[in-house]
Amino acid sequence: MAETPKRADRQEIARRVERGEKLLQKGKAAEALEEFLETLSLDPTNDTVRQMAADLCLSLQRLPEAVRLLGELFDRQMAAGDAMRASLTYKKLARFANPSCDQKIRFAELLENSNRKLALETYENALEDLSKQDRKSDALAVLTRMVKLDPSERNMVRMGGLSSECGDGKQAAAAFLKLAQQAEAAGGNASQWYERAYSEDATDETIAIGYAKCLMQQQQIGAAIFVLDPLGAETNSLEFRELHARALLSANRLTEAAPLVWQIFEQNPSKIEQVRDLIGGFLDSQLDREAVMLAEKLEHFQRRKGERRAFLAMMQDVVAGHKPSVEMLEFLADQFNTANREADYCGTLLKLFDLYCQKGNFPKAGDALDRAAEIDPYESGHQKRLEMLKGKIEPGRYEVIASRFSGTSATEPARSASEEKMLGSSTLQDLMLQAEILVQYGMRNKALERLQRIQQLFPHEEDRNADLQQLYLSAGMTPQYAGGVVAVAPPVAPAAATPAPAQAYAAPAESLDMSVFARVPDITRKLNRQNTADAVLNTAAHEIGTQWKLGRCIAALRKPGLVTSSIKEFVSEGKPASTDAMKQMVTELHELVIARGALSYSDVSNVAELQNLSSHFSGLGVRSLLALPLTDGNDQLGVLLLTDVSARAWNQNDVLVFKMISEQVAISLNNAGLRRLVNNLSVTDENSGLLKRASYLDLLMGEVRRALQQSTPVSVLIMNFGDRAALAKEQGEAAAESTMQRIGQVVGANVRQNDLAFRYASNAVAIILGETAEPEAQLVVEKMRRLIGTAIDEKEIAASFNAGIAEAVTRQQFDPVDIVTELINRAERALEKATGEGHGKAVSLAPAMSAAAVA
Repeated sequence: MAETPKRADRQEIARRVERGEKLLQKGKAAEALEEFLETLSLDPTNDTVRQMAADLCLSLQRLPEAVRLLGELFDRQMAAGDAMRASLTYKKLARFANPSCDQKIRFAELLENSNRKLALETYENALEDLSKQDRKSDALAVLTRMVKLDPSERNMVRMGGLSSECGDGKQAAAAFLKLAQQAEAAGGNASQWYERAYSEDATDETIAIGYAKCLMQQQQIGAAIFVLDPLGAETNSLEFRELHARALLSANRLTEAAPLVWQIFEQNPSKIEQVRDLIGGFLDSQLDREAVMLAEKLEHFQRRKGERRAFLAMMQDVVAGHKPSVEMLEFLADQFNTANREADYCGTLLKLFDLYCQKGNFPKAGDALDRAAEIDPYESGHQKRLEMLKGKIEPGRYEVIASRFSGTSATEPARSASEEKMLGSSTLQDLMLQAEILVQYGMRNKALERLQRIQQLFPHEEDRNADLQQLYLSAGMTPQYAGGVVAVAPPVAPAAATPAPAQAYAAPAESLDMSVFARVPDITRKLNRQNTADAVLNTAAHEIGTQWKLGRCIAALRKPGLVTSSIKEFVSEGKPASTDAMKQMVTELHELVIARGALSYSDVSNVAELQNLSSHFSGLGVRSLLALPLTDGNDQLGVLLLTDVSARAWNQNDVLVFKMISEQVAISLNNAGLRRLVNNLSVTDENSGLLKRASYLDLLMGEVRRALQQSTPVSVLIMNFGDRAALAKEQGEAAAESTMQRIGQVVGANVRQNDLAFRYASNAVAIILGETAEPEAQLVVEKMRRLIGTAIDEKEIAASFNAGIAEAVTRQQFDPVDIVTELINRAERALEKATGEGHGKAVSLAPAMSAAAVA
């Protein structure tokens, strides 16, 4: 019963529709319209009747009612998702009236995917209406949709301005940032857009970086720093730090730039040139203490990496190219002294002498000259320097310095009280210790030089010092003084109780076997004949093991904290040690040797600190052990391990000889490295300074093997500088070759010491980048663009050259030959792809893992 009214309603509606249609057939349109309108009042959801009613209104020129009905119909069709009918209804509505803003927006949304142009026109009409109605938030929503369809400059500008008016600074800044990026991509001036973006949102890092770059291009360094400073503590971006540091350096605010430069260097050690330039800037600004502090920090960092020698070479260039500094020269002199580089130490002291003289600090100049003379008294110009000090320092001090350049003085120089204090017991003990060591090493001539200096500085001291007396006798020297009087050393105690000093020397507690020392020159000659590091190690192990009849001798190359790079073993009896066992022994014993010096054990079974190696010792039959470091100055090169199957007391003479041999091994290793350098130089292009293509494969193989040993990355970068034939046709062959030679010189001068640069082809240069992954190799490309662009006349070359990058698949399970083959092919494919993409492109290809695997 409840459904009867509804059924009656539907029946009523059907009757009214039928009546309206009959009236329409009779030509009574007005009466038919009234029936249809009455039907809509009974059934508002009947869109068919609404469509007929709208059409009748249009035919009867009842436009307001037609517009209302069409608007309702459009809204209902949109809500129902009937896009086709809704589109037709909107077009009919638009012919007779101006649709509302909401209707325009909904229609434009409908057209976005099918008719982009009409959608934009419809949005534009809606935007005008909304602007007139001051509906800014709705207008901003419309602009947002328009920008998605057409991110033109006009739309972006309007969106940025309207977002700003609406108080949405983030969206406004994003719009102006997009405009700035579009301007940069088109090669235009982006500064106005970055400025507007920054005014809307000063906390956005990307905007701050872009705006600061523009300001720096306009030489507004202070404004750039003002933009960057507030974000300094909030961002870890490398790009931001580099820009901030560059701005501070340009403003000569070196002290503020120093922490940033150091952070950049720690994050990317290839940026060492920035630290170098900062040290030079400190020197030029007379901030000597800051320069030395930064240099000390850098030295500590480089020493841990085993690159102290490269650091010292770099510091020599810094000192030579910037304002002289007493503090920096003192620091450098100390570094050369500890590294046992006597020639560089002496040269630095002489520079200190000149600088102290310029400043009028003659006592310090005298100290510098005194130290230089101690190293090399025959340096040219010493007499002239000595004359410069005459009358400007204390006479006693002057005579002491002068005595270094002459033989035994005819008269004994008078010494003041202050000079006596300076030349006191510590100086005497130092000289005595040096002489004693030289005597032990069999360097009698050097020992006599020290004893003559003691005689000059401390005449008749042997009368009061029994140790000095004994030292004179050990060296076979009798002190002589003016008048030909020979100093006779009285006995220290009655003759009946104590033997004479000569007798004491002739019979020491441990007899000296000179035949042991005679082996050293023979072994040294054999070491010096070797051309490679492996050959040096192998010779050392076999000669020591054979001549001293050891059970086993191991010579190894290893830098602190890194894996062992080379091991050679001598075995008299039994089987050779496994590679893993030797590596573990070398690693642990080398670290102990670095920390404590030479180690000597007659029986390793009872040594607590070697318990980790007890299983290896027992397996190899090791009972006694002597471990000696291989060092070059302060640089640790490796370790020498001498073992025997029986308990062996390593006597003092043998240990001394082994130390001498270990020093010769280190020297021979350096010589082998120099020979390798000479071999490399022999395949160097004399005009460009780059290595020739013929050495590319061998050196790349060596770098890959080193990367595998040390678990470090290695990459190859190939740079192509255009079509050589076209360049030769345009400029001439000579001009084209000259350009490539200049490019080669720029590249060769700006790669790291460990990198290798090659003339890969007539128009290409390749670089092997050791300890460098693909992201860092990308930075090298940009660095080369910048350097080439500033160093040669053809600026377009820097922007247009193509680059291919490939990082080696350094995995232990892969064969080095396969790794190199795959790496070379991938780098060349990357270059081909970069060339295909157009000028100025750099492409890096990911490795195909199966390509480098062992077959």
